[in-house]
Amino acid sequence: MSKQAPAPTTAHQLAALPAQTRAALDRWLHTLASERRMSAHTVTGYQRDVLNFLAFITRHTQTEPTFKTFDALRVADFRAWLAHRRRHDSVGARTLSRGLSSVRSFFRHLARQGLASNAHIVLVRTPKQPASLPRALSIDAADKMLAGIEADRSWTDARDLALVTLLYGAGLRINEALSLDAQDWPKRGAPLRVIGKGGKTRVLPVIGAAHDAMEKYKTACPHPLESGTPLFRGARGGRLNARTAQALMARLRSSLGLPESATPHALRHSFATHLLGAGGDLRTIQELLGHASLSTTQTYASVDATRLMEVYDQAQSKKENSARK
Repeated sequence: MSKQAPAPTTAHQLAALPAQTRAALDRWLHTLASERRMSAHTVTGYQRDVLNFLAFITRHTQTEPTFKTFDALRVADFRAWLAHRRRHDSVGARTLSRGLSSVRSFFRHLARQGLASNAHIVLVRTPKQPASLPRALSIDAADKMLAGIEADRSWTDARDLALVTLLYGAGLRINEALSLDAQDWPKRGAPLRVIGKGGKTRVLPVIGAAHDAMEKYKTACPHPLESGTPLFRGARGGRLNARTAQALMARLRSSLGLPESATPHALRHSFATHLLGAGGDLRTIQELLGHASLSTTQTYASVDATRLMEVYDQAQSKKENSARK
C-alpha cells in the first residue's frame, strides 16, 4: 500500500495561489491584525480556514481561485464546502461556523476593495450550534476550591490562590489574567485595567480577598516582580502558562471531589452567575465581562430562568426609557 501524500503546508498553499489572490489575502490578514487587533493565533486560524476553502473551490470548480471565480460562486458551492468539511474532515458545527465566518470576512474585504462581489455567501445558513455552556460551580464549591489551596506551604501555592481568587473574584478569562504584568496590579482601592478580546480595555473593581491573596503571593515570590515583568510567574520565573493553570484546576477537582466542569473558564462563568443570582444588574455584568452585546451576557450567565428574565426585562425597560428621552 502506498503511503498517503502529506498534507500541504501553509507555505505551499499560499505559493499555489494566483498572485492577485495571494496579495488580497495578505492585505486582509494584515487588516485583521493591525486594524481589528486580533491575536496572532486568531489570525492564523482565519488564514487556515480560508486556505481550506480556496483549496476546495479549486478542486470543486476546476478553476483557479481568482476574483472571477469568487464572483461566480453560488450558494450550492459554499454548502458543498461545508458538507465536505463535515464529511471528510469530521469537524463539528462550531468549527464549520468559524470557518464560514472566516470566509465571509475575506469576501467582505474583497468587496470593500472592489476586487470581487458575491451576494450568495450571505444566504448560506450558519450551521446550528449545540447548546453548550460552561457549568457554573455552586457557591459552596467555589468556596471549597479557594479553601483547598494551602497558600502557606510554598510560593507557588500562594500564586495559585491569588490566580484562582482573581479569576473567580473578577471574572477574568485565563489569558487575561496570565497576560498581566507586575505594574498592572493596582494599589488597594484602585481598579484593575485589563486588555480583553479585540484589544479592548475594561476597568474592574478588585475585591479585598483578591488583594490579600496577591499581597501574600508577591511577598513569597522569589522572582522580582518589577515593572515590565510577568505578574504570575512559573517555577523558573517565566510567565505562567494556561496549561499549568488548567493542571492546577485538575488537581483541585481530584482532591476536593469537584465536578469535571470546574475549569478556569468555569470560574469566570461562576462569577457572572453568582453576581446575577445575588441581584446584580445585567448591564453591569456585561461591562465587567467585556461582552459586546447584552444577549451574550444573557446566554452566558445562565441562572434561574425566572430571576434572569426579571433582570433582563428591567434592563430592556431602562433601554426603552432612555430612548424616549
